[in-house]
Amino acid sequence: MPDRIDREDLRTLASFRRELRSFLSFSEGAALSQGLAPQQHQAILAIAGSEHQALTVGELAETLLLRPHSASGLVTRLEKLGMVERRETASDGRQRLVRLTNEGAAKLAALSSAHRAELRRLRPMLTRLLEALE
Repeated sequence: MPDRIDREDLRTLASFRRELRSFLSFSEGAALSQGLAPQQHQAILAIAGSEHQALTVGELAETLLLRPHSASGLVTRLEKLGMVERRETASDGRQRLVRLTNEGAAKLAALSSAHRAELRRLRPMLTRLLEALE
């Protein structure tokens, strides 16, 4: 039998959702201020955060919940901006890995620093909201 949701739970859930949306709005603005679309920021973050700091287009599509052709277009746009490059893998010359360029890594570092500071600012309030749902 599911737990009963009372009025206070609903207020907490609504507040938590609002704060998530607020963070996403912050993130979108930060990306735009660095000359990147929010999805481009997500892509370079996914690449840098992957196990080998490189992904195939298919892996990137899966990570970002995109179709492969959409991810391919995203990578092409990032290449034109100088943020990423495609390289052949050592084991299969047909397969290409997408890696950050130095310029992409520098943009991501600036964005990540701002995001970390914002999450640190939000942590006490988000923790309070999560604990209220226990």
